Amino acid sequence: MEKKVLLIECPDSKGLIAQITNICYKHQLNIIRNTEYVDPDSGQFFMRTQLEGIFNDSTLMLDLDRALPQGSSRQLVAAGRKKVVILVTKEAHCLGDILMKVYDGSLKLDIAAVVGNHPDLQSLAEKFDIPYHLVSHLNLSREQHEAALRQVIDPYQADYLVLAKFMRVLSPAFVAHYKERIINIHHSFLPAFIGANPYHQAHKRGVKIIGATAHFVTDDLDEGPIIKQMVTPVDHTYSAMDMVKAGRDVEKNVLSKALQLVLEDRVFVHGNKTVIL
Repeated sequence: MEKKVLLIECPDSKGLIAQITNICYKHQLNIIRNTEYVDPDSGQFFMRTQLEGIFNDSTLMLDLDRALPQGSSRQLVAAGRKKVVILVTKEAHCLGDILMKVYDGSLKLDIAAVVGNHPDLQSLAEKFDIPYHLVSHLNLSREQHEAALRQVIDPYQADYLVLAKFMRVLSPAFVAHYKERIINIHHSFLPAFIGANPYHQAHKRGVKIIGATAHFVTDDLDEGPIIKQMVTPVDHTYSAMDMVKAGRDVEKNVLSKALQLVLEDRVFVHGNKTVIL
């Protein structure tokens, strides 16, 4: 018996859930779990259905196409581990957390490779027998560096790229090549303190909480659809560096929780926000 996840997004209409579940019954598929949501502003319907059985994918998709309203999208995703390539610069906490959680089984993914623009984290990746590729940006234009990155990344055919404190702004062309497949961790509670040095910005404003945001990367810097956010309290006694230290735990936890949601196919991108089922 196979397990798969059916993902549907379409304009809302009466009887949708009954139509979809009846088609699953017709195909003798067991529904393990079903979650749905209707966005009140757009009237868009979202549904995530975990199925078990013997699948005839093409026939199932054809039956759904006949039943669903115009403008629908549907996807049948096989259960199983997804493959990621992790991009890093010098900071180890997010990469180290992912490596440990994959090692102990709490994060179920395959790390195909780690790619860095500095050599600092090579030994950490290699301790876990993960290939490390150094693709330096020095003496290269952004276009040249990104071309070199793609030469390394693309052969792995990864499902997602994870920016684990990869401190480079990516071009629209690079982002478009991996549309809705690049996950970034930003060290602030977006939309506050976009861009560089957010903890220093937060310190100057005297904030009482700091946070981190995992989001999909788009052409707009730090403004892509948000997957997960968390915060931790601070006060007037914290220096900017104290905030940096306090924020590291938040950053790594937010990134791993966001990855878990994405890997379980729970995240729908809807405009510039997400629906998580």
